Amino acid sequence: STVYPGVTEDIGVPILKKFSGLSYNSSEYNFNKNSYFSCGYSPERINVGDPKHNLINTVKVISASNRLALRILKNIYGSIIKAGTFSAKSIKTAELAKVLENTQRDINIALINELSIICDKIGLNTFDVLETAKTKWNFHNYKPGLVGGHCISVDPYYLAYKAKQININPKVILSGRETNDNLHKFIKSRILNLFKKKKIKISNAKILILGASFKENCDDVRNSKIFDLVNLLSKKKSMKIDIFDPIANKKEAKILYNYDVLNKLPKRKYDCVIYSLNHKIFSKIDINKIKLLSKNPSILVDLKNKFRNNHVDLSL
Repeated sequence: STVYPGVTEDIGVPILKKFSGLSYNSSEYNFNKNSYFSCGYSPERINVGDPKHNLINTVKVISASNRLALRILKNIYGSIIKAGTFSAKSIKTAELAKVLENTQRDINIALINELSIICDKIGLNTFDVLETAKTKWNFHNYKPGLVGGHCISVDPYYLAYKAKQININPKVILSGRETNDNLHKFIKSRILNLFKKKKIKISNAKILILGASFKENCDDVRNSKIFDLVNLLSKKKSMKIDIFDPIANKKEAKILYNYDVLNKLPKRKYDCVIYSLNHKIFSKIDINKIKLLSKNPSILVDLKNKFRNNHVDLSL
């Protein structure tokens, strides 16, 4: 789906030419189909777990090496996409536009994650600040959180790679990536500090994490930053960490992380509960349910601003 500008024509086309024995048609409208081949590129825009922005309801970007190939793509996608298609000026334009979409989101989230760290340091609630700021008409209301998955947390590196190829230092892109890539380290540090502050023994401590996938209402656990947090906390080898997520792909979690994600809530009490995802299936988990799962004293970490009250010990 997402590549840096040039992959289709600079990498894909030479391979196709080599093995097909055909010439690449990059400009002609009429050509002998037995001698030439054309290329098209149409990036994916499906938002996993979002029923509103699906394939047919999202404008489909199309691009091609010539007008005839573009017309073919327009006919194919135009027959199913209610939102219509948009013809990019070139394949490279479409490639760069796609990688920009995810890079922009990554940088914006990084800004809010950095804000969250600042708010924690000065004793303010990040969401109080966001609620206030969004009263201005042109404020972009991004929320803090762990940035995982196989798109937003990966794609900016493609663009950074291309930038370095042409001797440009992509400082903003890589700075945003560094912030988002290291947020789990900040969370881990704050959790351990809370153990000390509340005088809860770290040895043999039990932690419950609610949510394993990389985003809400999605079973995909690839590059889920929750497991990065688990790995850091697991260095305290006496800690027992359970992850509950009835949606997450259990088989994939076992293969990728060697972790058994639970399908049912355990009947035990925990020293620390970490609410990491707003799955719809978690809607019935209220503060009373959290109390039933928690020892006294205990720690409640809310990474999704679900429990905005005095019971929360750490929020983003």
